[in-house]
Amino acid sequence: MKKYIGLMLVLLFASSCLYGQTISLEGEWEIALDSTSIGHVKGWNNCSFKQSIHLPGTTDDAGLGVPNSLEPMLQKPQLSHLTRKKSYIGEAWYTKEIVIPVSWKKKQISFEMERVLWKTSVWVDGKDVAASCNSLIAPHTYNLTDYLTPGTHRITVLVDNRKQFEDISVDNMAHAYTDHTQIIWNGILGNISLKATDPVGVSYVEITPNVDAKSISIRSYLNNSTNKKVKAKLSYESFLKSSGKGIIPSLQDVVLMPGDTIIEYTYSLGADAKLWDEFNPAVYSLSVKLKSGKFESDYASDFGLREFTRKGNVLVNNHCPVFLRGTLECCIFPQTGHPPMTEEGWLKVFTTAREWGLNHLRFHSWCPPAAAFQVADKMGFYLQVELPVWSLQIGKSSAMTDFLYAEAYRIIREYGNHPSFCMMSLGNELQGDMSVLATMISTLKKKDSRRLYTTTSFTFEKGHGIWPEKEDDYLITQWTKKGWVRGQGVFNSEPPSFDKDYSKSVEGMEVPLITHEIGQYSVYPDLKEIDKYKGVLEPLNFIAVKRDLEKKGLLDKANDYLLSSGKLAALLYKEEIERALKTAGISGFQLLDLHDFPGQGTALVGLLNAFWDSKGIISSQEFRGFCAPVVPLLRFPKAVYTNSESFVADVEISNYSSSLLQNKDLSWIVKDESGNTVMTAKIKGLDIKLGHNSQMGKINLPLNDIKTPSKLSVSLSIDGTDYTNHWNIWVYPATLSIDYGKVHFTRNFAEAKKLLEEGKTVLFNPDWRKLNGIEGKFVPVFWSPVHFPKQAGTMGVLCDSTHPAFHSFPTDNHTDWQWWDLNINSTTLITDSINGGNSIVSMIDNFTNNRRLSSVYEGSVGKGKLIITSIDLCTNLDERPVARQLLYSLLQYMNSADFKPLKLNNFEEFGKSLREEKKEQKESAKSIY
Repeated sequence: MKKYIGLMLVLLFASSCLYGQTISLEGEWEIALDSTSIGHVKGWNNCSFKQSIHLPGTTDDAGLGVPNSLEPMLQKPQLSHLTRKKSYIGEAWYTKEIVIPVSWKKKQISFEMERVLWKTSVWVDGKDVAASCNSLIAPHTYNLTDYLTPGTHRITVLVDNRKQFEDISVDNMAHAYTDHTQIIWNGILGNISLKATDPVGVSYVEITPNVDAKSISIRSYLNNSTNKKVKAKLSYESFLKSSGKGIIPSLQDVVLMPGDTIIEYTYSLGADAKLWDEFNPAVYSLSVKLKSGKFESDYASDFGLREFTRKGNVLVNNHCPVFLRGTLECCIFPQTGHPPMTEEGWLKVFTTAREWGLNHLRFHSWCPPAAAFQVADKMGFYLQVELPVWSLQIGKSSAMTDFLYAEAYRIIREYGNHPSFCMMSLGNELQGDMSVLATMISTLKKKDSRRLYTTTSFTFEKGHGIWPEKEDDYLITQWTKKGWVRGQGVFNSEPPSFDKDYSKSVEGMEVPLITHEIGQYSVYPDLKEIDKYKGVLEPLNFIAVKRDLEKKGLLDKANDYLLSSGKLAALLYKEEIERALKTAGISGFQLLDLHDFPGQGTALVGLLNAFWDSKGIISSQEFRGFCAPVVPLLRFPKAVYTNSESFVADVEISNYSSSLLQNKDLSWIVKDESGNTVMTAKIKGLDIKLGHNSQMGKINLPLNDIKTPSKLSVSLSIDGTDYTNHWNIWVYPATLSIDYGKVHFTRNFAEAKKLLEEGKTVLFNPDWRKLNGIEGKFVPVFWSPVHFPKQAGTMGVLCDSTHPAFHSFPTDNHTDWQWWDLNINSTTLITDSINGGNSIVSMIDNFTNNRRLSSVYEGSVGKGKLIITSIDLCTNLDERPVARQLLYSLLQYMNSADFKPLKLNNFEEFGKSLREEKKEQKESAKSIY
């Protein structure tokens, strides 16, 4: 007990000493906005300090700047990104009175501002500190020893958030400096403090783990600001943070000459030291203390015992294979417009990412603050950090190149000890002089070998990006010189098949490959999100969409648009991920994105919104079925079958868990839409090794007992675990008698009109290739209809699956794989001018147009009854079972008593629109963009 009390007193004394050495400058400051830079011309004291601001904070937080004058409209810039309520870009002066205690006499005094955009200068009592800081990702630190003495002083900071290098990003889209995701704020974030240290002390400690030896190499950077040689004792002490279990301390005698000294030391953690990975993220704390006479110094840092490297073309951590299940983090924080600076602020990001099966985040063209690394350390996330650059002119400016080198060194120094900091890219899709990047990579690898490096996260530079650069430890790309490695390039052009991978594209690859920004499937805006915006940004884009739907009488469709387009995006993300998992030569993927990207034309590509909240499209549990450490996989050739065929599939398992799975049974079960079991079986006694496991078994299900058109669900599970996955297939009768009955089929408008005038029942199926409308597509809008306006721009099927027209054509309310043939062989009709009738199969328009679109429409015309469809239902039906089945189902409906379509008042408009729609579409596009 006495020992415990004594320890507590020591800790209290130590904490009070540490507290006494730091003065927080958080609180109220005076501020003067200086857009004309008068402070530089006439001196900072000529600025008008009539306003106050709380720091940490921004001018946006304080409501300072130019008020937004834009109204919600479907045009740029409102649709470009979220809108700042108050905007300020320029110089701003911040000033505050401070008191330096007597105990700080003869101390070294530093002033730190944790995160600032972009450049700062400092004055003390009107005297210009002969230095400035220029960084987007590291603390701005000033040595104020010569300026501060005990007593009262005034400290003044000039923050200039104007762009310092024009070529550093394309249209300000690099996320360290942008209004597309975070905002170009002016202010100071995070820690703002003065710190006093003794003239002899520890400046910085670099920790390099040695997994096999269960030790760490410590490089201590020491400073002796006296003018004489001193003797000192350097002590090392570490403990495991989760348990508090300590490691035996070590002590070292050192001699420090005036100036800087580097001391290296190997510190053993013991044979039972814990390794750091995604499953057991063991975080240690190291304290390095220096004592020289009356001078004392203490530097503490977290670290983990991990070795993240590669073995050939496979990523490994601590000698175990790793598959990165990642998404991008593009500094998207719509309440504040800037990243959180506390661990609490990052918990939701990482907790949600883990809930959805991820183990990796790529920080696209920026580096997060220390709090992000701290949370990632604790949760076992593998992070990729990037320099704050997205440039097409690398090497053009030597000043910018020097800045990038400096930023790289600052990133390594500030965040390099964190075990989660596993990978580093020099930037996003960089172009220009690639040799400049190669030299930089070589330099960084020599300076710090604790992580893997790559030249750029993909590039469109000719002759590059298709194969690794000489210095690359890994490659991030969307294609190689041998073909695509992401489905976005093939899903619309190739019939659905689930036996594909990218083995041919990565054959011969000597480094690990990560697939670049897979997905980008746009989802219709969730208008319920509008009420979430309580901070500095206004969702004028969302409000404009809502008003447009209200004006057109479509607001009641908004949630259906969201869910149906989202379901299509989800099934495409599923196949994207599974193809990567099936490819032995791929080491991971980086989604764009699990959550929405509010910039670059309102790119709502997420299953989660910009707040990391679910949109209700798919549950995290279902998503983890195909995005988890262990994923059951099936290879089968197609989604649609006839009952004369068999469903044949090969079983595979992706196992990137912490261990082998031995003697495991796999269960597979096939059910119909009513939940009835069609077939079930087991594959017994499997040993599932780490990595990709092929040929784990086979499923062979004859389909001859399926007598009616059916949607079946095939599930595969590993017994005794939560690992389960499922797929949908469709089975139709092989022999189908197409009986038109009383229905008259025509492809000619004039004939259809004549038949209707005669009171006939008409199926009008014009040649889709000759229609003026919107190109029929299976995949939805890529990224954003604003950022990429020259695309078809539809977002999937929306239909009522209970409509009697689908009695013999099983479907959900949204697009699924069986719609591929129908959508590809169609032209979408714009039906805004149609009065009456009803759309049986609608296509969701993109949110910039919000037109009524249809590919199957019904109505009564005079005494006649009509269905018009722009889907090809007459060509090669023997080879197109889905089209044949839909035709059969429509004819069944049209010949039944259920066919009582609403009155269609202007059938002639179909003929008119078929002739002139193309011109109207061009005029509409011109007015919007």
